[in-house]
Amino acid sequence: MISRRDFLQVSMAASALVGGSGFGNWARLGAQQALTQDQLLEFDTFGNVSLIHVTDIHGQLKPLHFREPSINIGVGANKGVVPHITGADFRAAYGIADGSPSHYALSSGDFSALAQAYGRVGGLDRMATVINAIRADRPDAILLDGGDTWHGSYTCLKTQGQDMVNVMNALKPDAMTFHWEFTLGSERVQELVEQLPFAALGQNIFDAEWDEPAELFPPYKMFERGGTKIAVIGQAFPYMPIANPGWMFPEYAFGLRDENMAAMVAEVRAAGAECVVLLSHNGFDVDKKMAGVVPGIDVILSGHTHDALPEPVVVGQTIILPSGSNGKFVSRVDLDIRDGKMMGYRTKLIPIFSDVITPDPEVAKVIDAQRAPYEAEMAEVIGQTDSVLYRRGNFNGTWDDVICDALLSERDAEIALSPGVRWGPSIIPGQDITREDIFGVTSMSYGEAYRTEMTGEFLKVVLEDVADNIFNPDPYYQQGGDMVRTGGLGYQIDVSKPQGARISDMTLLKTGEAIDPAWSYVVAGWASVNEGTEGPMIWDVVEDHIRKQGTLTVEDNNSVKVVGL
Repeated sequence: MISRRDFLQVSMAASALVGGSGFGNWARLGAQQALTQDQLLEFDTFGNVSLIHVTDIHGQLKPLHFREPSINIGVGANKGVVPHITGADFRAAYGIADGSPSHYALSSGDFSALAQAYGRVGGLDRMATVINAIRADRPDAILLDGGDTWHGSYTCLKTQGQDMVNVMNALKPDAMTFHWEFTLGSERVQELVEQLPFAALGQNIFDAEWDEPAELFPPYKMFERGGTKIAVIGQAFPYMPIANPGWMFPEYAFGLRDENMAAMVAEVRAAGAECVVLLSHNGFDVDKKMAGVVPGIDVILSGHTHDALPEPVVVGQTIILPSGSNGKFVSRVDLDIRDGKMMGYRTKLIPIFSDVITPDPEVAKVIDAQRAPYEAEMAEVIGQTDSVLYRRGNFNGTWDDVICDALLSERDAEIALSPGVRWGPSIIPGQDITREDIFGVTSMSYGEAYRTEMTGEFLKVVLEDVADNIFNPDPYYQQGGDMVRTGGLGYQIDVSKPQGARISDMTLLKTGEAIDPAWSYVVAGWASVNEGTEGPMIWDVVEDHIRKQGTLTVEDNNSVKVVGL
């Protein structure tokens, strides 16, 4: 019987595009539990062009634990296909042995036990070691940062992104694109972009007043590497003013702008580009659709949805490769470009096992310098946990449960709402919870914890609206994130239903009574996109709650019933 990988290769060969993945090597080594740095970096150099991709680092300078999601529902044409399979199904699809380092890196099962065995992942000094090794093999490799870099940590918040700019400059990228960076405010973004010795790209970043491309963000950059002209086109997160506060960056408009994307592809091809690379923060399903709509893109380096896939997905003649998040992976993509066409590729998703990879000493010094003024505050122990604390998942995560519990208790509310964001490291049982850990899941520039009243009818509107952002069968209407997390409120969701008909059986958990559409409930939440929101900062609310609890034990959350799968 033909294997999945053989099937892919036969299919691609039929289209005159031949590909391969280096994943199988470290997967087999992982099954032997015998990884070394040399084995992680092993790669059969291919073709004449190399790309290096990192994305969604979210301010994480140091090694951490990060649990992959145990649920990632796909709808429409994306139902049941990667990245919308998880756990044992994911491991079976890629031939990953249970208990191996590749199991730990790429799926959520037995996370706590495997974290104890294999340690932390990530760390930009380790990423630097991997990047430098690729450059030693291919000196003109192009390093591309997919965005969500200047956001998500204590030091990043306190320095308004300066720590990440300083460290990333030491890694010497060739280009980046953007999302959460804009929540620093447009003035600060301009200050930081002007410090970059590399390209800040966004073909879909327009001047809001004139509806013209924003001068600060060119749509693309041309490179000549390996005797080949390569165009890298940037795509910032399309739905900035919807998912984040538009009042923080009123000068800019975004959107998918796939017609402009097609025009940019045509423009660079006319200028002699033999290879077109899209550095994207669309999200994986959106990238798949764009690959089918916009002709002429050879490679999409995908970000935003934090997916990590050991092999590219192929749409027509376009390969799409996501590279995870939080500094957990570096992707290498080698291309064979001949006669103005991509004739083949070889890729490797390299997991950054921090106990296996030696840190780069120069980048480690830069990291330590950024953190030094804040070490004492960050290291203060606030509590402990008996449960694994994680964020990823379509409907809830234990970190989100803690945040909702904090909002309910500290803000004296009946219902809590917490945004379905994906960023934030995990904590394993028995580990101390430090202030840095709390900021790792709460830090943002609009972290006020509001307290208000909402009717039952309005709560349903909120849930329906977010559900459509996630489960609309057309990826172009999926505007990012996971389902808003709820505390004190249970409900049923039918992901197969159309907009407005997905949410039912809403229940106030403390009484077991059905939510009354006409009744007003006291609701606490945070991360409102509305200007002028008032309240204590969410990290203070969570810290106060954890101090009172001492040791956290998070029970299984069964408040959301999912049907229509």
